[in-house]
Amino acid sequence: MTKGEGIFTCFCLLALSSSSLAQSSAGGSASVEPTMIIDKPTAGMLHRGTYALNGNFFEHGGILFGISVGLLDRFNFGISYGGTNILGTDKPTMNPYPGVNVRLRILEESSIAPALAIGFDWQGRGAYVEDLKRYTIKSPGFYLVFSQNFALAGNFSLHGGLNVSTEREDGDKDLNAFVGAEKSVGRDISILAEYDAGLNDNSANALGSSRGRGYFNLGLRWNWGRGLVLGLDLKDIFKNQQDISVGNRTIQIEYVGNF
Repeated sequence: MTKGEGIFTCFCLLALSSSSLAQSSAGGSASVEPTMIIDKPTAGMLHRGTYALNGNFFEHGGILFGISVGLLDRFNFGISYGGTNILGTDKPTMNPYPGVNVRLRILEESSIAPALAIGFDWQGRGAYVEDLKRYTIKSPGFYLVFSQNFALAGNFSLHGGLNVSTEREDGDKDLNAFVGAEKSVGRDISILAEYDAGLNDNSANALGSSRGRGYFNLGLRWNWGRGLVLGLDLKDIFKNQQDISVGNRTIQIEYVGNF
């Protein structure tokens, strides 16, 4: 059994072992706040004793698995690890280090003010680019983010934040900004949109240097029941890094349960 197969097996066994305590983060019936828009964080939190398992399947046979845990209602901790060529016939190339993320909510949401959270996320998206010591999409690094939910024919959420990535070998150390939205469609489906301005990815040596359009992403989340949510994403629709037909197509699987 390969390393990737072993991680996937553990993911499935843990999900199946606690299906009676499962929850969901998608659709109008969602019982858990989403903690990510697509690639960027929200101010959503996992409550104490709740955990989320995530599997992301991306280009070049890439797989990224992660787990996040609500240690307290206002404090979450997570870790992730993966690589490329895990699927396919080529030799797998694993990421150089695990990605660690921590999040602290400092203000709760009210009817007149959004929730506010600060955190650190060391996990980038896509393949790791060894020459530049960064991921294809840089990790958020240190961030501040707000989220506000509205009752509008279901759930409608707005998110926005600032982040400073620790991936700076390309010479771009700028403060970055991002915004996003989520809208439920019926009980089980959510549609997501995210714009990452890419202000820290437009210097002469950065991957987005030639265009500077930022990263526009769209996503769909479908609650399959028993805590399992399937996600489909189209990333970099503005073609900030390269010419692609529609968008970088990825698949995400999430399972949310309780200890």
